[in-house]
Amino acid sequence: MAFVNLQNVTYKYPLTKTPALQNINLQINEGEFVAVLGSNGAGKSTLCYALAGFVPHFFKGEISGSIEVAGMESSKSTLDEWVLNVGLAFQNPFNQISGAKYTVFEEIAFGLENNGVPRAEIRPRVENAMKLTDITNLADRSPYSLSGGQQQRVALTSILVMQPKLLVLDEPTSQMDPIGTREVFGVVRRMAEEGMTVVMVEHKMEWIANFADRVIALKDGQILMEGKPNEVLTSDVLAENGFGISRYTSTAREARKQGLWKKETLPVTLDEAVAGFAGNAR
Repeated sequence: MAFVNLQNVTYKYPLTKTPALQNINLQINEGEFVAVLGSNGAGKSTLCYALAGFVPHFFKGEISGSIEVAGMESSKSTLDEWVLNVGLAFQNPFNQISGAKYTVFEEIAFGLENNGVPRAEIRPRVENAMKLTDITNLADRSPYSLSGGQQQRVALTSILVMQPKLLVLDEPTSQMDPIGTREVFGVVRRMAEEGMTVVMVEHKMEWIANFADRVIALKDGQILMEGKPNEVLTSDVLAENGFGISRYTSTAREARKQGLWKKETLPVTLDEAVAGFAGNAR
């Protein structure tokens, strides 16, 4: 049985007429890293909220279908029970900072304290999580004195320290530079390899192609397509439905029309494009 199992999930926010999610059927295996794509209003954040239990326990509204994670069903669980298995990092890290702590170290420890984790266990868990995301040097800083990218790292670390079974990330690198983005993707990939299941909403095609196991494209609250990263990210279906595509994919697609791209598959990353065009030159 799939670790994450959504069956015919349809959800409508209060006082709205159009469902934010429509007939979502999705199964994710334990330890799988799934990336989610979609334009504004496609339902990406709502899918994150549904997986994290905020839909419908916090946002209310009308929901049908079933959502199961780690053998638990959302409708039969409280939010307090649900968050022990699922961790969510919000799109805006400012919304995740508690405001109750003075330092980054204390902020990351806050969730462990709330769950009654023994004091002797808290410090090593926080220190290990901060090493993992490379923010040890920020330990004594105020969370509010950090840049947006640094706050996103703190938000991610505060979730990782809880050791959730399912990690849900809503555009966790939106305020990071390329170096920070690569590091975060690397951390998330490592977590998946160690058995943590990951669902990440992202728009950065190259990083998705390099690190994710599967890609899901959402449009108007429905799954438009899903599959292996290279299959989805180079598909004509995405281009026809207004999704952004990698510059390397669009360049190779035009080159193919002129007979300059000989490979059967299109590239998503720079390395794939260089290898493809180099092969043409031989």
